[in-house]
Amino acid sequence: MNKVEAIIRPERVDRVKDALAEAGFAGLNVVPVTGRGRQRGVVHVGRTGERASIDMLPKAKIEVVCRDADTQRVVDIIITNARTGNIGDGKVFVMPVANVYRVRTGEYGDTAL
Repeated sequence: MNKVEAIIRPERVDRVKDALAEAGFAGLNVVPVTGRGRQRGVVHVGRTGERASIDMLPKAKIEVVCRDADTQRVVDIIITNARTGNIGDGKVFVMPVANVYRVRTGEYGDTAL
């Protein structure tokens, strides 16, 4: 099993969530986060020429735990639906998961997904 974590633009969450659900991956978590990447934020210039630097931008973190065989499919769905082609589209991280347990029934492993 793997955990796929994606940091994406907040306005792309519904699109990614719907595409994952349509492909059969309904279980996920979405967490609002702030962060920065290579762009190191943005600089706004006001009408009077004042410059305001915002170095931590709002993003959303999507977390999906899936079977090894489904990992690449989940990653591809996220990338396809989160991409705008602009700087700040985000990153996807894949981490191994040793086990998962369903609290209600005590099931574990792939059956608990």
